[in-house]
Amino acid sequence: MKKLVNIIYNNNPHSLEAFDTLTNELSSAGFNFTTKFSNDALVTVCIGGDGAFIRAVHRTNLSAIPIIGINTGHLGFFQEVNPDDIASFVRDLKAENYIIEKMDLIECQIKTVDEKKTVHAINEFAIKGLANKVIHIDVYIDGCLFEKVSGDGVIVSTPIGSTGYNYSCGGSIISPCLKTLQLASIAPISSKAYRSLNNSLIFPSDASLVIRPEYREDIMNVIADGVQFSFSDVIRLDFAYSNRTLNKMVINDKPFWKNVKEKFL
Repeated sequence: MKKLVNIIYNNNPHSLEAFDTLTNELSSAGFNFTTKFSNDALVTVCIGGDGAFIRAVHRTNLSAIPIIGINTGHLGFFQEVNPDDIASFVRDLKAENYIIEKMDLIECQIKTVDEKKTVHAINEFAIKGLANKVIHIDVYIDGCLFEKVSGDGVIVSTPIGSTGYNYSCGGSIISPCLKTLQLASIAPISSKAYRSLNNSLIFPSDASLVIRPEYREDIMNVIADGVQFSFSDVIRLDFAYSNRTLNKMVINDKPFWKNVKEKFL
């Protein structure tokens, strides 16, 4: 078994305390650790909240090395380990008492006049205009122009991301055992010119979802899990499930709906 552990943490006092506890427990159990990412590590441990977990995933470029989180934030939907359970976590790690869960990723292929780029996300993509300007877009599903959306933007989310930004915008919570995409509008305008559903749209992962700007926007922002990419002269955005997956280490295999109940009800 590999004995090296990557640790990513922030300067939150609770995170610093958890870092000290974790490093002491790892050393006592015969593990080495590094705060500089290594591709030779057994696991990457992220100390922080859900935002820190998502940032760590993107910071490590969606590495194939399994990742697990210690929750020192608020909600802790992604974070597997509570700070009080660090010693137990290290014992499970040493005993190889864990499973690796593969989490689906979605991708957005951005085509502009001058370039093509593919961006990945775990939770969602948010499509917005420059500086919160109203954006006008056409939504195509399986080649059919389904709706014309005018407003603050749209969200395209995964089932695991359905509990995040999508949920706050009125979208549905979906079990991750279903392979779907969900499209939710952000503060849409309803008029004779622009008509969009007030509810989110849910469709199978193999459906074709394409977004085209009605006008050649000066700048279109594609925000992947909070990481913003800006593009000019966008022709189209294509969304689909990615061939890549995220390896998440699971110690306590808690049912999804139990987790939802604990976090939201």
